[in-house]
Amino acid sequence: MRLAVLPIAVALAHGVLMPAVAQSRPGIAGSYLAARQAVIDGNHREAAFYLEQALITDPNDAELIGRAILAHAALGQWEHALNNAARLPDNAPRRELANLVELVELARQGEFAAAKGMIEAGRGVGHLADGLVLAWLHLGEGDKSAAVDGFTGLAKGEGGSLAEIARYHLALARAVTGDFEGADVILSGEAYGPLEATTRGIQTHAQVLVQLGQQDAALELLDNTISLTADPVLLELRELIVAYPARPYDFLIDAKAGVAEVFFSLAQGMGGDNGAALPLLYTRAAHRIDNEHSDALILAGDLLRQDGLPHLAADAYAEVRSEGPKGIAARLGQAEAMFDMGQGAAAAALLQDLAGMHPDLATVHGALGDVLRRQERFADAAAAYSDALVLMDPDQPRAWFLYYVRGISLERDNRWDEAERDFRRALALNPDQPQVLNYLGYSLVEQHRNLDEALDMIERAVAAEPQSGYIVDSLGWVLYRLGRFEDAVDPMERAVRLRPNDPIINDHLGDVYYRVGRRREAEFQWHRALSFDPTREEAARIRLKLELGLTRVLELESIADRTQ
Repeated sequence: MRLAVLPIAVALAHGVLMPAVAQSRPGIAGSYLAARQAVIDGNHREAAFYLEQALITDPNDAELIGRAILAHAALGQWEHALNNAARLPDNAPRRELANLVELVELARQGEFAAAKGMIEAGRGVGHLADGLVLAWLHLGEGDKSAAVDGFTGLAKGEGGSLAEIARYHLALARAVTGDFEGADVILSGEAYGPLEATTRGIQTHAQVLVQLGQQDAALELLDNTISLTADPVLLELRELIVAYPARPYDFLIDAKAGVAEVFFSLAQGMGGDNGAALPLLYTRAAHRIDNEHSDALILAGDLLRQDGLPHLAADAYAEVRSEGPKGIAARLGQAEAMFDMGQGAAAAALLQDLAGMHPDLATVHGALGDVLRRQERFADAAAAYSDALVLMDPDQPRAWFLYYVRGISLERDNRWDEAERDFRRALALNPDQPQVLNYLGYSLVEQHRNLDEALDMIERAVAAEPQSGYIVDSLGWVLYRLGRFEDAVDPMERAVRLRPNDPIINDHLGDVYYRVGRRREAEFQWHRALSFDPTREEAARIRLKLELGLTRVLELESIADRTQ
């Protein structure tokens, strides 16, 4: 689910540059230039620092103030953002940022009438949020009818992500007011059709079913989701329902939390497709209004990682308390951010500690395996994946991924027989999974084994993911191995178009060209492959082909194989 973003939001998300005239002002140039570069890089922490330095020299510059609001709000520094918003004139550029900060603060304080007045006076935060926020504010003032009318009007829109979010919020509002039957009709899909299955939506629906006395249905809903994704939050909720079948509804209990959920829902719906700044602001707004909204902090960390700012992402994850399933999710994200910063050993140590504290959580052991595998500690990675598999039903559909990544680790650890068993087990659970089909098929090709089976696997993988250069390369390569050189030309050329800078794919195309007599084009492709930084061994073989030709290189390799 992705929301279309208005031009003004696009400008925010991509960081429109500050006016060049600011550079000529006495005393401001250094801080301005540093802030300008930080804005371009999306580094909100540096931007905030240098913008504040520039504002010391020029405290009334509306553009600088607006940028400072953005930077502080993106960091969750709402007091600083509020102070800057109070200095910004009503007619200034970037006033919509100040409106956002002020509206969020009114909602946090429960000043629903004042917040509603802002929106009704045209000082809201944009059409995506204003209608949903206004409906919750009506509910906060006790006007249930106006709230329902507001949500219903948006929910009956022409479809799309905003209408779906409105339907979810209408269900939440019905649950808040005790109308669990009405909430169930929406969440079950009976009223408007199926809603997108999110963790928070599943939580809501399960709790609603419990209030309706349908505990078995709630557990079935959770089990169906957990069988696909072992979410610690849903696992904990399942345990709570089993232990306390009559537990009260406590997912989202008042209008203030509803307003926070609006900003979170919109941030989740936008993702980072139009830049991370606006959805990041919305995650921070959600947490400012409801400081128990840990999912907002986790999403903030995810967006910052996606935007290439792992150091800021790590800080966002660290804001989540360590206790409970949300703390586990935050530590997993923190480990990913540390790895992105080049701190692989520290990331592995963090996950090893987490696995020690939660030895019964397959998710943690799986994450540890991922970090170890990316560090090329393949034996250790395989052991971590084995620990994860012991903790789950090996016949669950989601187990395919653990078999797959353990198979990769075993193959890279030169334990092929074990690896092949894992790949085939992954395919038994998920027969058409293209990554597994490709990996196993390509491995068989490289071993000159079961080439007909390998071709079938790779053709199925290409049918599933025709735009994957790596998979299309595998198809060309198995045809090459089968001696069908002319047939290999088209898929190999397509693979190069899809992944033009990959050294192996360019090298493969060179081999195919050589075999069909296109020697000059083969040499061109081998030279291209060398320009894309292949490994030392790959580069040495390519240079040998350029010197001696492919035929002679294969003869020498055949002699070496027989000697061995």
